[in-house]
Amino acid sequence: MAVHVEDPIRDAGRDQVHGVLAPVMDLLSQRISEERAEPVFQRDTALISRQLGTMARYTNLFSPEVHGLENLPARGPVLVVGNHSCLFYMPDAWVVGLAMLERRGLENPTYALGYDLLFSIPGVGPFLRRIGVIPAGGSEADLALAQNAAVLVYPGGDQEACRPWTQRDRVDLGGHKGFVRLALRSGVPVVPVVTHGSHHAVIVLSRGEHLARVLGLKRIRINVFPILVGPPFGITSILVPPLPMPAAITVEFLPPSTGPPGGPRGPTTTPWSPPATTRSAR
Repeated sequence: MAVHVEDPIRDAGRDQVHGVLAPVMDLLSQRISEERAEPVFQRDTALISRQLGTMARYTNLFSPEVHGLENLPARGPVLVVGNHSCLFYMPDAWVVGLAMLERRGLENPTYALGYDLLFSIPGVGPFLRRIGVIPAGGSEADLALAQNAAVLVYPGGDQEACRPWTQRDRVDLGGHKGFVRLALRSGVPVVPVVTHGSHHAVIVLSRGEHLARVLGLKRIRINVFPILVGPPFGITSILVPPLPMPAAITVEFLPPSTGPPGGPRGPTTTPWSPPATTRSAR
């Protein structure tokens, strides 16, 4: 089966995006395109094993509680769809990732889709690839599921991770439906995972969507320039982000749904329906 490969950076460039940082955005866009040419799957189980202690110490700052882990298949392909908060710190994503590794073990591949800008940062990109993060927006998730992997995706992107604190109890996927198409295409089980609490770690006052447009950040698929408050700077922006504060995080894996009857993986017994894109996370 042929897989159509989308290039979100190339597609964004079709519409010339202007802004005060347009030249910088063009350079970053070029860098991102170059990084997407790198081999996708570079997961290093030995490195992951060595980093587990560090990851656990970080997530323990947030007193994590994980429920329903038995709902995650211990082997075989599965798409895990979640909500997330707290900017790029994303302690909830690390809690979920560690829980998935605990359930499936290192021998069964587990991947998470990540924003492609992260892969263009020297030192960060190679590390992310080696711990199992792969770029979102192309055919990478299809290829991972075809290898019987678990794939973790956060459809809400920066719009959800940078939503105002007043919307902390909302799941906002921003109308993104790529994960729905992926689920229907692959026919694998879909496990929703709901998290709550990490939005207390960094207080977001505003997404700063107008600032993002003025700065021309859309060129690299960034739609926000959040205004934040927290120690040690008080009111600040994403350029000088506050340190995350301790916050109690709760994670719950919900029962899996499966694809429509007659899908690529064969008949199913449980009808699959996509979750609502905006709902309460209480």
